[in-house]
Amino acid sequence: MTERDYSGPDSRRVQQMFAGIAHRYDFLNHFLSLSVDRRWRNAAARKVRDLAGPTPPTCLDLCSGTGDLAIALQQHLQTQIIASDFCHPMLTRARGKFGRSAIRVVEADALDLPFPNTSFDAVTMAFGLRNLEDPYRGLCEINRVLKPHGAAVILEFSKPVLPVFDQIFDFYFRAILPCLGGVISGDSTAYQYLPDSVRRFPDQEHVLELLRRAEFAETGYKNLSGGIAALHWGFAHKSPPNSGGE
Repeated sequence: MTERDYSGPDSRRVQQMFAGIAHRYDFLNHFLSLSVDRRWRNAAARKVRDLAGPTPPTCLDLCSGTGDLAIALQQHLQTQIIASDFCHPMLTRARGKFGRSAIRVVEADALDLPFPNTSFDAVTMAFGLRNLEDPYRGLCEINRVLKPHGAAVILEFSKPVLPVFDQIFDFYFRAILPCLGGVISGDSTAYQYLPDSVRRFPDQEHVLELLRRAEFAETGYKNLSGGIAALHWGFAHKSPPNSGGE
């Protein structure tokens, strides 16, 4: 499979699925990953700081879910953060976690953002790209709302690069995670979707090519935890592709 072959899941199905597990989402994220997901999000926030500077004026976190990456971004950047997601129950939980912080919440679809062109200095997305119905269109939309030379940082599950580790991870993802997730959340379908979607999603090099097709410049990626996850990044083209919105 190449990046050109991949088409994401039905957006309505994804929205309903995450709404159904929102009440246990945070606990299961940390429990099933042994809290490694926290380190991955901190790595993403540090990458934004490296690319966009310590205090970029505006940062948009897409597919923000319950807001863990938005919180990490605020801790690392101390700047204006907007957390956006199209799943209302997830954002409701995020609002509760944000408390009195300055993080703003905007309910919106990542494929059709309600923001003008060139609105943000940085845009992030954690574990959301593979859930988009059209990942390429989602990257084009990120490019559209970024200011010239604004930074995009994408954190996503990927393909392990160590042979033995690959086999261990695959067994855990296929045989153990769906069972544990299903028992704790009460929704076995959602936690079967996770390994299925990761298996179908393109590897690191293909995601890199997808970024380039969406007209990002100075692209790159870094494997995390032996390639279980990967950070991808790029800078907005000076004339972003007009994929929608204003």
